[in-house]
Amino acid sequence: MNSFFGRLLAPFRNTTGLARWILVTGLIITGTFVIAAIFAPILAPYGFAQMSVAGVDFPKTSPPGPGHLFGTNNQFYDILSRVIWGAQTAISVVLLSVVLSALIGVPLGLLSGYVGRWTDRILVFIMDALYAFPSLLLAIVFAFLLQHSIGSGVISAALSLTVIYIPQYFRVVRNTTVSAREATYVEAARALGAKNGTIMGRYLFSNVIQSVPVIATLNAADAISTLAALGFLGLGIQPTDASEWGYDLSRALQDASAGIWWTGFFPGMAIVGLVMGLTLVGEGLNETINPTLRKRRFRKVTLPPRTPGREEVGS
Repeated sequence: MNSFFGRLLAPFRNTTGLARWILVTGLIITGTFVIAAIFAPILAPYGFAQMSVAGVDFPKTSPPGPGHLFGTNNQFYDILSRVIWGAQTAISVVLLSVVLSALIGVPLGLLSGYVGRWTDRILVFIMDALYAFPSLLLAIVFAFLLQHSIGSGVISAALSLTVIYIPQYFRVVRNTTVSAREATYVEAARALGAKNGTIMGRYLFSNVIQSVPVIATLNAADAISTLAALGFLGLGIQPTDASEWGYDLSRALQDASAGIWWTGFFPGMAIVGLVMGLTLVGEGLNETINPTLRKRRFRKVTLPPRTPGREEVGS
């Protein structure tokens, strides 16, 4: 087990240069939001939809101060609490959508690339049809449809994002499988009588899965922006269900003309921060995992001590 994790972590330990710092910086930024999401009930001073304490309402659009560090918005919500609870919503939706997309897209791409023939044609046609739509437009359509069936909560938002990312996993895995299915080790497995399921699961899967973590992190960054866009348009998560940064930005539009900057600044910076962190993780992973881009760490070479008289013996 230790040797397995050692081989898994070897590229990260042996990488140096800018790629390492990009990955570390991205992990620190993303980790900060993950910690805020996990410990939101402890870190947030109030609930995400709380408007009063002991029967006393919060002040409306109050500027940042001791009572409310990020101020309040025009709905009497504490902005700091909304930002912290919004991190929990964003991480939950993105994690669920990315996992579902990979669980659907990777097996379909593996099956399509290995089996070929009419199965490949049908799956490619469906995925290309989905990929032809702009991602935001497709998410809007599915969010509108799901609102009438399962509501406008976290599950609905995650499913709306899942649909737009399945074709990306499918296309990458399928193309890798098509080029790997004629490799020598696959032909040897067929000659030994291995079944198709065994070949796909044991031999091909480990080779085609290498690029999935990079796609997942980049998709997660894009999912944050798409989720915020859905919330901004009023098709995302409603404020009574959970805190969502895009919705808070849409409510802050009318405040900007009045010089009330804090209602939109802090949710907007949260979106920018998490997108930047996930993007840095994706770029760092790409340069770390890819052997053609990875800059390896040089190891110091120590020569053995020189034995006196060796030249005389050799001569």
